[in-house]
Amino acid sequence: MNARIAKDFDDYAERFPDDVQRRLRSLRQTIRKAAPEATETISYRMPAFRLDGMLVWFAAHTNHVGFYPGAAAIAAFKTELSAFKAAKGSVQFTFDRPLPLALVARIVKYRVAAQRSKRKAPARVRS
Repeated sequence: MNARIAKDFDDYAERFPDDVQRRLRSLRQTIRKAAPEATETISYRMPAFRLDGMLVWFAAHTNHVGFYPGAAAIAAFKTELSAFKAAKGSVQFTFDRPLPLALVARIVKYRVAAQRSKRKAPARVRS
C-alpha cells in the first residue's frame, strides 16, 4: 500500500485489489446506513466515522478487514463476535468468509446510542 495518507475513503480504497475494495465499500455502506448522521473522515490513516466524537474505524490488511468500534462495543457483542479474532477494541473479518454486515450494523447502532447518551449527559459541575 502507498505510504501517503489517503485524503478520503475513495483514495484509501483504490489502493487495494477489487475484491478488497468491494468489502470496504460494503462495510462503508453498512456503517452509513446504521449511522446516517455520522460523517466520514480519515483517522489514524484509515476510514472512520464521527458522531459526537469518533464512532468507528475500519481498514484493510493483508488477510482481513479490521473493524474498530472500541472496547465497550467489543465487550457488548462478545458472544456474537466469538467466531472472529477479536482484541480489546477491534475485530478481524478474514477474507475467506463473508462480512457479517448485520452484526456490524448492530454494533454501529450500539455505538450511535452510546455517543448520543454522552451528548445528553449533563455537564459536571465543579465545586
